[in-house]
Amino acid sequence: MTTDPWSSTQPLREDFPTPTTDRWFEDYTVGDVREYGTITLSEDQIVEFAVRYDPQLMHTDPQWAATGPFTGLIASGIQTMGVFMRLYADHYVTRCGSLASPGVDEVRWPRPVRPGDALRLRTETLEARLSRSKPDRGLLVTRCELLNQDDETVLSQRVMNLVAVRPA
Repeated sequence: MTTDPWSSTQPLREDFPTPTTDRWFEDYTVGDVREYGTITLSEDQIVEFAVRYDPQLMHTDPQWAATGPFTGLIASGIQTMGVFMRLYADHYVTRCGSLASPGVDEVRWPRPVRPGDALRLRTETLEARLSRSKPDRGLLVTRCELLNQDDETVLSQRVMNLVAVRPA
């Protein structure tokens, strides 16, 4: 059995009444705050991703990056979003009721991610409303943040998800 190098550890706090395999729209409550994590990015992972998808020197060349604007190598914001998505999909999003996302708003990277940073996800359910036109689903709006080991926010965004209601 192979281990997935991108999988996250157990959540810091999991207080849903049901696992992701049996989670439906009704299981999300406005105001709930949860944290999950962690994923740690190595220098090799940062460089490998950037060489393929974001080949800027601040992400690909540790020697150049040491003298660059961030005084060291940093992860691509797109890679940071990928780490977010892994934690979000592993712990927060329902595996049985997810019907996709109509979008993400207010994406911000207030601090860079550096090699060795241990990232965890914080979610706050902001809105949960049933669809008027399609009563078999609802819309969730969630404030999501990735935090590093120093509790500094490295990514923030508002994520929308369409989620099926629990079958009768």
